[in-house]
Amino acid sequence: MVSIFQRYFSWRENNHFRLLVDGGEIFPAMLTSIRAAQSQIFLEMYLVESGALLDQFILALADAVQRGVNVYVLFDGYGARGLSTRDRHRMTRAGIHLAIYNPLRFGKVRRNLLRDHRKLLVVDVAQAFVGGMGLADTFDVETNPQTFWHDVAVCIEGQVVADWHAVFCRNWRYWAKQHLSPASMSNIDVTGVSTGQAGRVTGGRRFGALSIHHFFLKRVRNAERRVWMMTAYFLPSRSLLRALRKAARRGVDVRLLLPGPKIDHPAVRYAGHRYYYLLLRAGVRIFEYQPRFLHAKVLMCDDWVSLGSSNVDRWNLRWNLEANQEIENSDFAVRTRELFAADFVDSQECLLNTWQMRPRYRRVLEWFWGKVAQWLENISARVWRKK
Repeated sequence: MVSIFQRYFSWRENNHFRLLVDGGEIFPAMLTSIRAAQSQIFLEMYLVESGALLDQFILALADAVQRGVNVYVLFDGYGARGLSTRDRHRMTRAGIHLAIYNPLRFGKVRRNLLRDHRKLLVVDVAQAFVGGMGLADTFDVETNPQTFWHDVAVCIEGQVVADWHAVFCRNWRYWAKQHLSPASMSNIDVTGVSTGQAGRVTGGRRFGALSIHHFFLKRVRNAERRVWMMTAYFLPSRSLLRALRKAARRGVDVRLLLPGPKIDHPAVRYAGHRYYYLLLRAGVRIFEYQPRFLHAKVLMCDDWVSLGSSNVDRWNLRWNLEANQEIENSDFAVRTRELFAADFVDSQECLLNTWQMRPRYRRVLEWFWGKVAQWLENISARVWRKK
């Protein structure tokens, strides 16, 4: 039996991982899995908005209930503000078990900051999906063919699915006040699943982002060839900044793939710019993605990959419930490198000499939003320590 109270999940063999890029691959795969479900579906999401994409999922989940499948859905109280009352009623009337993580409460500042930022689907303890996507039309290629957000997910089969099942069960028990039995590892069907793909769940216990940060930091410090990082919001910890610079100085290929001008929170981008100079001086290469908003979160050190919901930024280290899938496999690493390589082509590289020549107004914006970010960090720390 998987212990959901252990400090960290163990590495599991006998898995198969498939990288899915953008909504055109992610959502059809998730819907196909839901439509094939036979016994149980778990869905945990942060960003949820009523629209064309959510309609597809509600219909698929409702149809699963009609087939006798037990469907459990957990949405974050802040991220699901765009979920209409009508759609909530549609789900509950269809027999879908719906719970809300930490509903917003007036006057509860510290409590309201605690959010479930995970994106997780588990079907029949046979298949899981983990990534950075949300159930909102901004991710949907069909609804927004020119402006859809760029994101990635991983489709998981094998023993590690039982750990994702346990992750959901623990959260559901607390917020829905209902016990769901964890899956037994012996019940996982690994027939036909590659034995060469090892995986581990990170971020499954409590707020999780700390463990994701811890393991990434350790990998950066020990990397021999490559440290590539893709994130939507670049507000790294001091320890990660130091590790990235040291890795670059010892000859490791360190690259950051970050959002360009197309971003939902421009202030965060400007605040992150204040780190560019020291990183560029150390030999870190920085690329800003141009076609659309880069919302993906992928960490890569040599043949190790971690992807999921965590931006590894200072805010989510303290407040967010996060979940990433770690993968140690050369074939998956090749596919991930191909993703990065394609995105580097669609990006503008920031070079040290041109960076120093950027306009004065941009320097002012970076200084201002950097000060705001520091002020918010200080306030956040005080609120966190408040009893």
